[in-house]
Amino acid sequence: MKKLLITLALSLLISTSAFAAKMTVEEVNTQMAQLKGQQVTVTGKVVKVNNGIMKRNFVHIQDGTGGKNTNNLIITSKQTATVGDNITATGVVVLGTDFGMGYSYPLLVEQSVINVNK
Repeated sequence: MKKLLITLALSLLISTSAFAAKMTVEEVNTQMAQLKGQQVTVTGKVVKVNNGIMKRNFVHIQDGTGGKNTNNLIITSKQTATVGDNITATGVVVLGTDFGMGYSYPLLVEQSVINVNK
């Protein structure tokens, strides 16, 4: 029963990704205040991965947009990817996350569903 509920929940999450705003990395960074709590979809190249931290994976992506402070986006997910993968991720914009011990993030796209693009 638990497996069925998880499958249904994932199906619902994936189907709702069709309604998420498709944005660039720069757009999410520059519009983060307006996007707080909203679901977004971003496509980019994985440039860094930190797996298994606080029961989630941190995947950094870039898509060629943005400047020094707006060209990187951190996605958190139960799924992961490999550096060099091109992915599409859909998740919720969360602002001002402080995990303590110096790990503070002004912007994260959390609870993301990651699809590796072939």
